[in-house]
Amino acid sequence: MPATQQTTQTHDLPRVLGASHATAIVVGTIIGSGIFLVPHEMMRAVGSSGLVYLAWIVGGLLSLFGAMTYAELGAMMPYAGGEYVYIRNAYGDLPAFLYMWTWFAVAKPASIASVTSGLARTLAIFGVFAWLERPVFHGSNALYWSQLFAIGATWLITGLNYLGMKKAGDFQLIFTWLKAVLIVVIAGFCLFSHTGSLGNFRTSFTEAQGGFGGFMVAMIAVLWAYDGWNDLTMVAGEVKRPERSLPIALIFGLFIVGALYMATNAAIQYILPAAQIAASPRPAVAAMAVVSGHAGAILVSVAMALSIFVTLNGTIMSGARVPFAAARDRLFFQSIAHINPRFQSPSTSLVVQALLSTLLLLVVGRFQQLFELAIFAEWLFYMITATTIFVYRKRQPDAPRPYRVWGYPVLPALFVAASAVLLYFSYAENFKNSLVGTAIILAGVPLFLGIRRNYAGARV
Repeated sequence: MPATQQTTQTHDLPRVLGASHATAIVVGTIIGSGIFLVPHEMMRAVGSSGLVYLAWIVGGLLSLFGAMTYAELGAMMPYAGGEYVYIRNAYGDLPAFLYMWTWFAVAKPASIASVTSGLARTLAIFGVFAWLERPVFHGSNALYWSQLFAIGATWLITGLNYLGMKKAGDFQLIFTWLKAVLIVVIAGFCLFSHTGSLGNFRTSFTEAQGGFGGFMVAMIAVLWAYDGWNDLTMVAGEVKRPERSLPIALIFGLFIVGALYMATNAAIQYILPAAQIAASPRPAVAAMAVVSGHAGAILVSVAMALSIFVTLNGTIMSGARVPFAAARDRLFFQSIAHINPRFQSPSTSLVVQALLSTLLLLVVGRFQQLFELAIFAEWLFYMITATTIFVYRKRQPDAPRPYRVWGYPVLPALFVAASAVLLYFSYAENFKNSLVGTAIILAGVPLFLGIRRNYAGARV
């Protein structure tokens, strides 16, 4: 490969994360509000408990195949930026820049905005937070208190990450396991409750969309709930013994998530019939309200809020490393590569990311719009990144591989094919927002050409 397309990174950011921190980043970033909210969308899409479970299982396996593929890539190239590094070394500067630009301008700001909007949506359950659903001012472009709250949460967690990866990593580790315990407690309350019935698993929602299209809508929701396993690779430059820690965290972390998701889904369906799940925008809250009344609903809401905060931390820490890595390779504005001398964090990248998320929260306030804006761009580059494993196996067959994906080439190929199918359906189902995402990706081409001209002759 041409030397100009190699990503040779020094360890400017300190390696302070152990295997437990890395696993907590995988588990804590994946488990956000999704498991508590998407059973509603899934039941409305497929209409039966069996198909909901099938979607959870298929989505979990596809995510596992993707994580195994990324584990091989990450162990080979344990640098800041993750997918950006794999794409650049395999396909060159322009595809890598467009990935970085998409993550920087669309996917990560939209993910952060959707997570914080979900937090506001969750807290609004409580009477003391009812003001979150009220407008700050009325009119055609009304601004809601929930938007301002989401902006505040974005800056709070950005500030934590600004203080250094060790503090952000410790926060992730402690609160990930706390929320896992809360999820187990909630599932246990439901599954051992006398108010539940196995007969609920045989009920159906007759007004569901149904068919293959409905199943793919449910799959999009499932894969959004599993989304975030790739974030660990973006902070690989700060993980100790990455050749060992990255594969363990990615694969073991997904097994933990899958077990918690299946238990929670079983708990909800044990308590609520299909029609009630489809009618409730917060089915986990509704289930616990049946089991334990108002106290149960409060417990779920607290677990949701904590879960979202931990997800937000993982999303913010990972997102800032992608433009940082590109800037260090002179593929983006050099100021983005600044490392705070005191806290050893990519401070400028963190601040700019928070500013973009704030702008998006002010312009696009609805949770569903933010989710749709992010999902298309993410799956496009999941697919592209996964194809790089075939490039490296052919181009560098004898390169050291601390971890080799089991089932190669079948499992990576299945993940790529499934990504393409999901990409098509997410584009078709959310055409307007997907079109906006495409336009933003293509807008990166002239920006790339301008930056390349500016740094001509000064390449890494």
